[in-house]
Amino acid sequence: MTVVSRRRWHTLEPLFLATCGALLTLSFVAIWAWWLAVVMVALLVWRLNASAPRRAAFLGWCFGTAWLCAGTWWLFISLHRYGGLPAWLAVLAVFALSAALSGYLALAAALYARWRRGQVLADAALFAALWLLAELARGVIFTGFPWVASGYAWVDAPLVVLAPWIGVYGLGAVLAFCAACLAQLLNKAQVHRLALGAAALGALFVPALFGPWPFTQASGTLSVTLLQSNVAQDQKFAVERMPEALTWAAQTLSASRADLVVAPETIVPLLPGQLEEFVPGYWAALRERFASSAQAALVGVPLGDFERGYSNSAVGLSAGPAYRYDKTHLVPFGEFIPTGFRWFTELMNIPLGDFSRGVLDAPSFIVRGERVAPNICYEDLFGEEIAVRFANVQTAPTVMANVSNIGWFGDTIAIQQHLNISRFRTLEFQRPMLRATNTGATAIIDHRGVVTERLAPYTRGVLEGTVQGRTGLTPFAGWASRWGLWPLLVLALAVIAGQRLWFSGSPSAPAGPAALP
Repeated sequence: MTVVSRRRWHTLEPLFLATCGALLTLSFVAIWAWWLAVVMVALLVWRLNASAPRRAAFLGWCFGTAWLCAGTWWLFISLHRYGGLPAWLAVLAVFALSAALSGYLALAAALYARWRRGQVLADAALFAALWLLAELARGVIFTGFPWVASGYAWVDAPLVVLAPWIGVYGLGAVLAFCAACLAQLLNKAQVHRLALGAAALGALFVPALFGPWPFTQASGTLSVTLLQSNVAQDQKFAVERMPEALTWAAQTLSASRADLVVAPETIVPLLPGQLEEFVPGYWAALRERFASSAQAALVGVPLGDFERGYSNSAVGLSAGPAYRYDKTHLVPFGEFIPTGFRWFTELMNIPLGDFSRGVLDAPSFIVRGERVAPNICYEDLFGEEIAVRFANVQTAPTVMANVSNIGWFGDTIAIQQHLNISRFRTLEFQRPMLRATNTGATAIIDHRGVVTERLAPYTRGVLEGTVQGRTGLTPFAGWASRWGLWPLLVLALAVIAGQRLWFSGSPSAPAGPAALP
């Protein structure tokens, strides 16, 4: 290859990897595209193998920034269309968030380029460990933003059978290891190195032959009704729209004959004092309806007042004790204002922007002997936090229920992404998940991650079906409920330390040619 061609490739290489990062988003929303995640990450490793540390950092940053921008571009809709932020500033905000969070991957790429030794399995393990550290950092630091954590790309992949063992971050590390092995096939390597990489890839897929291990057992069965209100986000807090929406919610809740009725996040968009002034006796009528029957309802509503603070909550209505769940993992800017960023939130027109937090180990809502554990909106991204409720097997949830309002993000890939995130939680814990949402995806997911019933998005409707509770603990529920994500962090650091000690004194592998072969 000529010097001119090499220079041209050197210029185009960042764009190439940015394209790979953007294409990675397909694997989070298309069932057939799980393999695309491995290929795109393998292409990243291929180029890192040919790069010096500083160049590797830049290439990793390009890949990560494009990946996050493509995977979370719908944030623009909430910031601009519903938040009132100028379009240019909303675009800049999404890019800035993606660019900042990609700094973790940039650092991981630089360290990989510096520490790799040209050994197939050792380098693959090193890359997987650094990838895992980057994803843990993005998912935890500053409250975390794990929306497109790579493990979610494999929710329909054969190796998702590992989910109840190692969780989404562990599966992401396995994906990275597979990609690093696959990258060997793109190198002009010796035959034995290619064979070793192919053998490692094949061995990793052996667990898929045995299928998922049944760690849990069936408990009771509930008939359920899930509401999808389909109120446009720009009309949700409009006074002229509320009477009709509130009436529909009350009538639909009351008309259900299911054991459990679940209504979306803030289907009642008013604080209790405001609601009583707006529709006198609304809550009293609903409470009386369920207090006098064997049925139960879980309803999304903000609670509190402006003087003492308010919470994003789900209220349980039944003949039993009063139940309330308060959201604990709040959304930055939407539900709490990070220190030093009040000026940014004041540029937007988003109501109820500073909530109080609930507790992690919240009790379950008891319905006909089943322990229903609510989570609100994007709380179900944080499996390690949901795991806290599984510390005691006797009181662990038998059913999970997510109440959400994804209307903030329009008719976008966010709906399918969130559905797949919920599916992954069911695989980690082998518990079913009920999803009642404003605009979609309202669905019933069984303990195997299979969507058994679903409403079409952006329609008003009622989804009826049954859900089977489960008891018992998966390995992930067992260790994550006690130690959170620390075992994965320790494992990643141990792999890196082991690699450094094993190869101490030996020089790093030289970067290969930067040009395409």
